[in-house]
Amino acid sequence: MEARPLTKERWDRIVQVIDSWSGGLSRSLAHPIFFYELGGMGRVVEEDGALLGFLLGFVAPQTPPVGFVHLVGVDPAHRRRSIGRFLYSGFEAECRALGCTTAKAITTLGNEASLQFHRSIGWEAHEVADYAGPGMPRIVFTKALRSNG
Repeated sequence: MEARPLTKERWDRIVQVIDSWSGGLSRSLAHPIFFYELGGMGRVVEEDGALLGFLLGFVAPQTPPVGFVHLVGVDPAHRRRSIGRFLYSGFEAECRALGCTTAKAITTLGNEASLQFHRSIGWEAHEVADYAGPGMPRIVFTKALRSNG
């Protein structure tokens, strides 16, 4: 498996499939800023020219910086092949190289697939009340990024 950089052609493919991959809830989350301004850490996995998965992430300019996974998707026909795990592993390594000591991701309550996936790859989950505004709790995932050295 190889993760490839986000290009305009790959971005356009993500936008075309994201609703069918997620049940129609994610196209609005694939805001163009994640390609045009923050696309440097976006990655896709392809096989024989077919898009199998993608990860849109960035590094938040905090001290120390924090890696943030904004959106990840895997073609339903190719799930359970460790594509998501592979994308996260590469993202975590890139974040470490950029000085991040923590990575973060967010999901809504009730997203059991996301909760199970993140826990299976070593991320911690905490419910945070009012995270997205009054009465809008979220699950905040975090992972300490230890140095490989």
